Amino acid sequence: MEEQIRVLLVDDQELVRTGLAMIIDSQPDMRVVAQAGDGHQALEQAATTTCDIVLMDVRMPRLDGVAATRELLARDPDGPKVLVLTTFDLDEHAFAALRAGASGFLLKDAPAEDVLAAIRTVVAGDAVIAPSTTRRLLQHIAADLPVSGQDEPLAVLTDREREVMVQIAHGATNAEIGERLYLAEPTVKTYVGRILSKLGLRDRVHIVIEAYETGLVRRGEG
Repeated sequence: MEEQIRVLLVDDQELVRTGLAMIIDSQPDMRVVAQAGDGHQALEQAATTTCDIVLMDVRMPRLDGVAATRELLARDPDGPKVLVLTTFDLDEHAFAALRAGASGFLLKDAPAEDVLAAIRTVVAGDAVIAPSTTRRLLQHIAADLPVSGQDEPLAVLTDREREVMVQIAHGATNAEIGERLYLAEPTVKTYVGRILSKLGLRDRVHIVIEAYETGLVRRGEG
């Protein structure tokens, strides 16, 4: 039997936690190892329980999911991944959690199979935001991003890596990037990996954020 994915559930609604726990524990490759009702409890549980991923509600009393995510990843950048739970797909709080280091977000009313797929995807090292949602989310919120207007952090990238980064920021999949730039999909994956490594970013979501914050891509482009 393969090693199970250990999940920490964080939500202030017990009914939501119970439902998610039933879905997760029904799978042979994952299990809920702890639960928390707010951000403070989440940090306490994470400090004493070994887990691979945290399903983190954004809006909670005492300490919300954004602050809890920021603190959790500050304590251990190589620790558990964070998958944000939100009620709205265009949620400024969810986006703030992504900027704090979360690897994606998931709607609370998502089908069970989508929840399970998202958990597996994030634990495997990828990010969870559909390209169409990425595009809509960033177009909705990008005006509020603090654009530095300076792209010095991107100086380490080659011209082709910048082109790939622009396409990612526009919400393109690897297959779409390959078609647009006349590259094989495995080659695109290689470029994405290089961008992540050179810029010290966690995943694809943070490539998008970096592209907007440095001004490589601006609102309304693409």
